[in-house]
Amino acid sequence: LRTHQWCFILSNVLLFHVLLFGADLLEEYFLRSLPLSYTDAKTLEIRERARKLDTDLLKANLSYTVSSAATCSDQEIFLLVLVCSSPENRTRRNVIRQTWGNVTDARGYAVLTLFALGKPASVSTQLEINEESQKHRDIIEGSFIDSPETQTQKMLMSVEWTVTVCPHARYILKTDEDMFVSIPSLAGYLLSLTQLEDTYLGRVIHRGVPNRDPQNPGFVPIHQYSEEFYPDYCDGRAFVMSQDVARKVYVAAKEVPVSVPPDIFVGICAKKAGITPIHSSRFSGEKHISYNRCCYKFIFTSSNMKEDELFKDWKETSDGKDCSL
Repeated sequence: LRTHQWCFILSNVLLFHVLLFGADLLEEYFLRSLPLSYTDAKTLEIRERARKLDTDLLKANLSYTVSSAATCSDQEIFLLVLVCSSPENRTRRNVIRQTWGNVTDARGYAVLTLFALGKPASVSTQLEINEESQKHRDIIEGSFIDSPETQTQKMLMSVEWTVTVCPHARYILKTDEDMFVSIPSLAGYLLSLTQLEDTYLGRVIHRGVPNRDPQNPGFVPIHQYSEEFYPDYCDGRAFVMSQDVARKVYVAAKEVPVSVPPDIFVGICAKKAGITPIHSSRFSGEKHISYNRCCYKFIFTSSNMKEDELFKDWKETSDGKDCSL
C-alpha cells in the first residue's frame, strides 16, 4: 500500500476509537448539570427536615409496608440493593439470588440485596410469597396491589423502608428484576467518590417531556405537572442514591404527585431538595449490552436480560480473571 493509503487506514482506525470511547465521555460532559444553589428557602427547609428525621417515629407509622421478613443489620451496609419485582416472578428472583444478588461483600464492605413488591391479586400467589419471604427473608411487601399504576408507590415504599429500617446503608441501588448488575464494578466506583453526600447517580435523562395523551397509561395531567420539561433525572431501571438523598427524597415526596412515573418522581423530589443527578454511561438504561466478559466486568448494568444469560454471564464474569487493556 502507498503512504497516503496507510494514512487513510490509520486515520479511520483512530476515528473509530475516538467515536467508540469518546462518546461516553462527551455524553457525561454535556449532561453534567451545574450544582443547584441552596439559597431557596423551601430547599433549605427540606434539607433541614431530612437531617432531623426521627426514624423511630417513622418506623411506628410506616405508610406502605404491610409485611416484611427482611431485616437490616445495625452495622453499616455499604450498598443496599432494592430490586423492584413483580409478585408472580418468583423464578426470576431465584435467578438473581443465585447470580449477582448473591454478592454479600465487595472489597470488604457489606452488600445486602432485597426485593420490593406490592401485593398480588391472587390469594395463592400471596401464600407462595409468604413462604418465599420466610425462607429467604429478603422480601419487602407493600400494602397496595402491584400493578403498572402503583410503581411510584413501590418506589415510595422502598425509600420509606430504607430511611426507617435501614438508615445505616451508605448507598442504595434501586434496580429492576430484568437487569444484570456488576456489584464489584459499582462498589469500586462508589468507593472512589470524594463527594459523600448528595449522590444521585445513574443514566441521566435530559429534558424529558411529560406525556399529555389521556389515552396513554403514562398520562400526566397539566394541573399535576405544568412544566414543559421534567427536571433531569436518572433512568429508573437502575440508579444509586446515598442515604442522605433517600431522606431528602422522602421529605420532598409529600409535595410531589404520585401520578408521574417513579424515576421522574425521584428526579422531581431531588430537584426540590437541591440535588443534581450525576450521569454515568456505565449504567445501561433501557439498553441491552451485547455480552463481552471484560465489558461486563466494567459496566454497572445491562437491561433486558434473559434468565439463561444471567447464569452464563455471571459465571464468566465471576471467574476472577483480570482483563488486559
